[in-house]
Amino acid sequence: MADQAFTVTEDDVRAMLLAADSIAGQAGRNMLAKVLKGSRDKKLLALGLDNSPAYGYFRMLTLDQITERVDWMILNDFLAIDRNRDMPLLVFTDRGWDIHIENMSELLLKQWETWDKTVPTDMTYLKDRNRSMILLFLEKVAHTGDARYIPLLQQWAPLDYRKVREAIGKVIDHLEKGHSEPLMLEGAHRSFYCTPGEPIIEPRGSERLKCWECGKRFEWTVEEQDKFRMRGWNPPKRCESCREQRQKQREAWLWE
Repeated sequence: MADQAFTVTEDDVRAMLLAADSIAGQAGRNMLAKVLKGSRDKKLLALGLDNSPAYGYFRMLTLDQITERVDWMILNDFLAIDRNRDMPLLVFTDRGWDIHIENMSELLLKQWETWDKTVPTDMTYLKDRNRSMILLFLEKVAHTGDARYIPLLQQWAPLDYRKVREAIGKVIDHLEKGHSEPLMLEGAHRSFYCTPGEPIIEPRGSERLKCWECGKRFEWTVEEQDKFRMRGWNPPKRCESCREQRQKQREAWLWE
């Protein structure tokens, strides 16, 4: 990837994570590339993947060019390959999930900002969403301090599950009373791998890992990271010396 002839922007990263939301754990790299291409593939259409907000985001690129960008997402630890099933499937990394959850909650808030709060709206689209994301979204609504959101919240509350209804009630109370302090909802997503507003694309370099065998620190080079991530392997648990020793032990057992 050192010779890549393309640039990936933060908007590209968010769009690819958005597209991955509809296939994570169910399909692989090729299907994600097709969603981003805006393909009319029969399987894609049958699964309703053309309804993804990121469908056709890379419409002007070839599938090979899009796949290169999907692979970049894997190498840069936004997505991962899960090979523990019959076929390799794409999944979110912890870092990618953090960014995606934050992005989704912001998109929902921006959508609400454009709506006429007095017009009845079908709020069923919010039911059965990831709960930690929905609670984070509700926190963001509360943090606006804008009581004009109350009618939307009142329309939503009767349609959702008890815990979400209770959280909506707290947000309504927060907005009605004009509280200035932030509202923290139990179960709302808390990011550990990214900070909202901070750059999400960082220069890659070697990582320092601790060997589970001898306890020493060792370098996990970018080249090794590429190899491990594209094969769906977890980071190495042992340093090179301990790995070699372990391999010798295995070979010895085979000859016993």
